[in-house]
Amino acid sequence: MAMSVGDNSGSEIPKAEINVTPLADVMLVLLIIFMITAPLMSHKVKVDLPRADPNTKPVPIDVPPIDLAVEADGTLYWNDSLINDAILSAKLRAEASNTPQPELDIRADKTTPYSIIWKVMQEAKDAGMVHVGFITHGKGKNGSNPD
Repeated sequence: MAMSVGDNSGSEIPKAEINVTPLADVMLVLLIIFMITAPLMSHKVKVDLPRADPNTKPVPIDVPPIDLAVEADGTLYWNDSLINDAILSAKLRAEASNTPQPELDIRADKTTPYSIIWKVMQEAKDAGMVHVGFITHGKGKNGSNPD
């Protein structure tokens, strides 16, 4: 920054000057980088790409979730139908192979031992289920549980 010494009139006004040399250096370096990388951006194999129609919208696929109820004694219900462990494993594998995969909603009795719930979750994981959720009661209006 250069400063004016001024004359003897008593008013010294500072003059600010911007040094553009570093700016020019940076611009030259960027120019050289772009000159080197620009030829690398072209593809050697030419492919005729399809054109997307901006007016079409994807149709959402509505997949209903699977309701798996677990009672305190370990009894399982697949969408309100009684099933056993072998059928559960087969149904989970069949549903896991679907695209898009449905969500597995587990409704367990509050007195169900965690070992039973863990076994069901392990079966779902082994089958390849990705979306697993739990159904619970929310809090009431006054902050207490409805049960």
